[in-house]
Amino acid sequence: MSTIHFTETTTATPEQFVSALTDFGPGRSQVFGNSTDEYLEVHAQGRSEADVTEGSRGIWERLHYDWSDPDHVVMTTTDSNVWGGHSGHTYTFARRPDGKTDMDVVVVREGKNLRGRVLGVVVGTVGKRVLRQALENSVKAVEARNRGTGTAQRP
Repeated sequence: MSTIHFTETTTATPEQFVSALTDFGPGRSQVFGNSTDEYLEVHAQGRSEADVTEGSRGIWERLHYDWSDPDHVVMTTTDSNVWGGHSGHTYTFARRPDGKTDMDVVVVREGKNLRGRVLGVVVGTVGKRVLRQALENSVKAVEARNRGTGTAQRP
């Protein structure tokens, strides 16, 4: 099992980032590159939770999203072709006095089959850099979305 921990600071408010995280409409991949429209399926959605399948590049997972605490979003993997057990994502937001937001992101990857176990090792080692870049791209895209300038790409 791999547990990856990131911290990031953004100009987006917690509400703005949660809004982006829970926007399951078309074009989601412009903000979250690992969630392509081809895999996206919303099974159920309420005021503060959703049941969504998403993925990309042959990897998918069904996630239970819980954003009942506006400063803490928990995405628990309920099914996947590679992830199982304790897999999921947790986003915790803390407002700063300067108006920025500190984000604490934890990604847990526990493989449920051989492919998942191999991917879990890769994610926990060399894949961490790729996940870091994906998070940075998402933060830039959310910030650009909130400025009304569209999706920003990192050079």
